[in-house]
Amino acid sequence: MTNAVKIMYQDDATIQKNETVKRFVSNQPGDHCSVFFEDVHYVVIKKIADPSLEKIRNLAGNISRNVSASKVNVAKLKEESLTVLFPSSEKGDLLTAFVEGWELGAYQFTRYQSDTTPFQTELELSGEGVEPFVAAGKNRAEAVTFSRDLMNEVPNVLNPETFPEVLKLHFKGTDVEVDVWDEGRIRQAEMNGVLTVCRGSKYQPRFVELIYQGDASKPLVALVGKGVTFDTGGISLKSGKDISDMRMDMGGAAAVAGAMSLLAKSKAEVNVVALIPIVENMPDSQSVLPGEVIHYKNGLTVQVGNTDAEGRLILADGLIRAGERQAEYIVDIATLTGAIVNALGTEIGGVFGDEELSATMKRIGERNGDFIWPMPLIESYDQSLSSDYADMNNISSMSEAGAITAALFLRRFVPDGAKWLHVDMAGVMDKSKASGYYTKSATGYGARLLADYTVELSN
Repeated sequence: MTNAVKIMYQDDATIQKNETVKRFVSNQPGDHCSVFFEDVHYVVIKKIADPSLEKIRNLAGNISRNVSASKVNVAKLKEESLTVLFPSSEKGDLLTAFVEGWELGAYQFTRYQSDTTPFQTELELSGEGVEPFVAAGKNRAEAVTFSRDLMNEVPNVLNPETFPEVLKLHFKGTDVEVDVWDEGRIRQAEMNGVLTVCRGSKYQPRFVELIYQGDASKPLVALVGKGVTFDTGGISLKSGKDISDMRMDMGGAAAVAGAMSLLAKSKAEVNVVALIPIVENMPDSQSVLPGEVIHYKNGLTVQVGNTDAEGRLILADGLIRAGERQAEYIVDIATLTGAIVNALGTEIGGVFGDEELSATMKRIGERNGDFIWPMPLIESYDQSLSSDYADMNNISSMSEAGAITAALFLRRFVPDGAKWLHVDMAGVMDKSKASGYYTKSATGYGARLLADYTVELSN
């Protein structure tokens, strides 16, 4: 006999006709509860105030994690149990969001736990014409899962030399072309920021281009993702009891890789390239020293004031490369500054650049759950990047506004004529506890945001 559970809405007749069960359900905290009667296990969805797509995803994630923990094989849900609960949501968006939240809510990274086997309850969603929405929800969840897996992976396994191999394996058999540059090609391309930051690592740097042309006639969108597989801070060594989360300093790279995965799976009619500089920032006898000057291919020189401000040094090479590819739109994304965490906290990322495009990205994030808030570029702060020895310093002389001055640094490398946004995702790279469709640890932030934004631009 299959170990199954039925999911239904609180106002369902099955609940309403039984006063004891009805009273029990209404007294339970949270957005859902489990009840057993007449030898059937029910999960009852309670009334939710001001329903939104994000609340749907969180509801699904909570239920999925709970029933998966109980090793329930199958959860059966009729479409009408959702549509009656969220009448203001379009059916396709509603079902896609529920499936997406369901798949992500039970996510586990158990690769190195010898006594744990991942288990997820299968969702059976019934109703007329639900199949494409179920598929869309699964595609979106798989892209975020890929990003989470990359971010959660340990740094002795995922490093500058192995990261490209993971990408090649993931995109094998898809419409995404993977072009991996070794150190020789990076040197030939004069990507001196990448070469400088990775000098102290035992691994050679890599640069990866992921190319997808669902419609080559569309404007080219370049997604530039920071790929620091571990960030010790270099010679400007980080302090702190536990810096193991610095394996997630390639969260921007994970975001653009997840976005490319989603765009390819959904056969999106877009023209997009992901540009991923990959390094490890380590202290060593060969490491870059504070005070050194980097010469960039576009003629600009940068004094390294602090080796822990390394992300912007490699993103600069990515932005220059986006110009060489003549991208019309450029988005760079990175776990860049602690300052953005101080400004916005851990629930929302910051976006800098073109105001109209920032507003578009904010609207997209409100729908898909990768929340983002437009941040200002204060012109008078730009002079704080001045250097006595080079065109600019990689850190500001100001003690505040670090996220803004980091964005101003990157802006200097944006090619003429390109429409540019910079996303600082440092505050949203991970969660400290499980809630909704997020589990503890990596979030996979940015995969949906960048994919949906690319589609929006292409429309």
